Amino acid sequence: MSTSTLSRVQARFPSAVAVAVGLAAGFGVAQGTGVRALGGVVFAAGGLAAGWLWYRRRGAAVAAALAAGYVAAFVGAHVLALGVGWPSWLAVGVVTVLAAAVSWVVADRPSS
Repeated sequence: MSTSTLSRVQARFPSAVAVAVGLAAGFGVAQGTGVRALGGVVFAAGGLAAGWLWYRRRGAAVAAALAAGYVAAFVGAHVLALGVGWPSWLAVGVVTVLAAAVSWVVADRPSS
């Protein structure tokens, strides 16, 4: 991949998509295959992709805060599903939408 292509991806690809894929697809892969570790790999890949974009766009401090929020969303889905009793897909869906929205507002939204 050339530098100009990498720059375009970095500038245009929303980190919110990486967040949503990491959380929702990670859950889907874990549920569909029955292999939780495989879902964890998808979750980690989404987090690394989003983290790279956050770091490049907003710096280390913002990337660290958003990464903490990403992991908190993962934990929150478990709390909602196991602790509160929500259906798993609902819990994952809610935290995915919230985490992706925060990522969009903090790192992806064009400056006014």
